[in-house]
Order: sequence, then structure tokens, then C-alpha cells
Amino acid sequence: MSRLNLDDFSDLIERPDSGVRRDAEERRERLVVPPGALGRLDELAEWLAAAQAAVPVRAVDRPRVLLFAGDHGVAGLGVSRREAGTAHELVRAVLDGGRPVSVLARRSGVPVRIVDVGLDCDPELLPEEVTRHRVRRGSGRIDIEDALTVEEAEQAVRLGMAIADEEADSGTDVVVLGDLSVGGTTAAATLIAALCGTDASVVTGRGGTGIDDLAWMRKCAAIRDALRRARPVLGDQLELLAAVGGADLAAMTGFLLQASARRLPVILDGVVTAACALVAQRAAFRSPDWWLAGQLSGEPAQAKALDRLSLTPVLEHGVTVGEGTGALLALPLLQSAAALVAELPERAGDDEAKADAGYDETKADAGDELREVSER
Repeated sequence: MSRLNLDDFSDLIERPDSGVRRDAEERRERLVVPPGALGRLDELAEWLAAAQAAVPVRAVDRPRVLLFAGDHGVAGLGVSRREAGTAHELVRAVLDGGRPVSVLARRSGVPVRIVDVGLDCDPELLPEEVTRHRVRRGSGRIDIEDALTVEEAEQAVRLGMAIADEEADSGTDVVVLGDLSVGGTTAAATLIAALCGTDASVVTGRGGTGIDDLAWMRKCAAIRDALRRARPVLGDQLELLAAVGGADLAAMTGFLLQASARRLPVILDGVVTAACALVAQRAAFRSPDWWLAGQLSGEPAQAKALDRLSLTPVLEHGVTVGEGTGALLALPLLQSAAALVAELPERAGDDEAKADAGYDETKADAGDELREVSER
């Protein structure tokens, strides 16, 4: 098998249909609620209509939360309040219904799928449907070593592509994308800093667990050291993911690219998904047209990435817990936007609208004559 070239996606991914979007905009102008009265919901509905190539837009009735899971060796430096190698505990908590994403998904009736790409635990601790795709056990410590071999990075990317095909073929209409990781925000910030050409201090945040100042300094130093290893391989996305990414991040990147190729809309969650989106955009510049930024978490690296991607977050609630929670909160707004423009009636014809408003054409003509006389 020849080595995967992510740049090939540039020819595979097309933009959503601009003609359909114009049709959606024209139809929106005919609805009983004036254009602009629904705020950004109009924009969301038009984006979805273009992605679906359908006017009126179809309801979002088969969404899925998709979470890629992995452990990162850099967590051993104390860059997170969670102990290194404990991401499997997050996975178990989600499966048992005890995490925020579990509660929201259960209340919304949205199924949750978890894919173990690089957890550092015995596979027997979790269900086989979660662990069967694992690429390796944990990712390397990116400040001093590669997260993956290039071969492992390619395997993870191809896994993400296969998951995208499975979701598209099963009829999923929107994917809420998130991660379950320990140390993942450090790898994500490194990728974003490398691709945006910024220093470590600009992208280092507090993570989902709210680290203290000492841990923040350790995290900043780890990102600084990892950046030195990232910059020489910026020209090759696979080598970049292998050097300073991780198995879960590589899989998410592959998923985002293939989902765009399959015309499957995706709602991004926090800084980890934003980092993967930035790598994917580097390979295929049209791919961001298929994504929504679900929320702004307050992580500086995420804001930097979304600005580079030209994506405006749907929500700004500062949700840092990860797990797809912030993106899942944005899903009801997208569903509401689709329902409103699909189900609201169009205005009556011009003559009927004038009659409904008590418009008298004779009086209007007389008024025009009076105005002409006064102007003379």
C-alpha cells in the first residue's frame, strides 16, 4: 500500500452547493418572519441546506456524538490535573452515563460512539466495540520524542477515514465531534502554535481541568519544547501528527477530511477538535465549509485556530470540560434553525399581503398625486 498523501483531499473535497444556498436564502426571504428576525439561525439553516443540497432544508433527526479517545505521554509531566494514563476512566464514566456529555446526549436522544485509538490501559477494561480500533497503547511524550511513528499516524488517519465512511453510510446526518483524552490539549496547542507560527505562551491554556499556575508553566514549557520538534516537519501533515500529535488526533484529522469528502456536516467541540481541523484545512482548504464551531471554550489556542479557519462559534459559554459537550449544546440550535425555515409558512402574494394590511390602491394613488402637487 502506497503512503497516504493528505494533500490528495484537496481535489476530493468540494464546497457545499452555492446555488442551493442562494435558493435557501431566497426562500427565507419569502417566509412570514422578516429576514434577520431569527438572527444567526438563518445562517445556520442556509449552511445546512447547502450541505444537504436540499431546499427546504431537511430536519436533523439522525445526529451522533463521536468521541475519539487516547492518552498522551506528555501528561506525565503534570500538565493536567488528571493523572497520566487515566483517560479510560473518562471513557468508562461516559459509558456509565456519569459525564456531562452522557447527560445531554441522553436527554436529547443522541447516541454516543466512542473510539479508542490510543488509550493506555488493558483492553479488557472496556467493551470490545470501543477498543477494537486501537492503533497503539498511549502516545509518546512529545517534548522529547515522537507521539507516533509515521506508519502509526497513517494507520490512525485511515481509521478516522473509515469511521467517517461508516457514519455516512449508516445515515448519520450531523456528527458532534469531541475527544476523551488526558494530555490532549497540550498536543493540540502544540499543533496550533506550529501551524499559526506563534509562541507557546500564546496558546497555552488551563485545559479542561483548570490547572494551577505551576502546572500551566510546565505545560507551557512542554509546548515550547514540542514546537522545536514540530517546526522541521510542518510541510508534511502526517509527519507533523506523528511528531507532536497523537493517535486520537490523527484519527480525528482523517475523520474530518473524509467526512468533508462524503458531504457529512460536523460540529466541532473544543481545542482538540480545532487543532485537528487546522491540520485538515492545511491539506484541503475547502474542508472547513463542512464544519460548524459549536462553542468558544476560552482556550487561547482554540480561538487562534478558529480565527485561522474563519469559523464563528455558535455559542460562547466557556465550556472547557471537553467530551463534545460544548458542541452538543449547539446541536439543538442547528435543529431549531432547520425546523423554523422548513416549517414556517411563506408570506401571501403581494396583492393578498396588501389586502391583509388594509392597503387601498385608490387612496395610495391619490396620495401620490397630492405629493406631486405639493412638490410643484
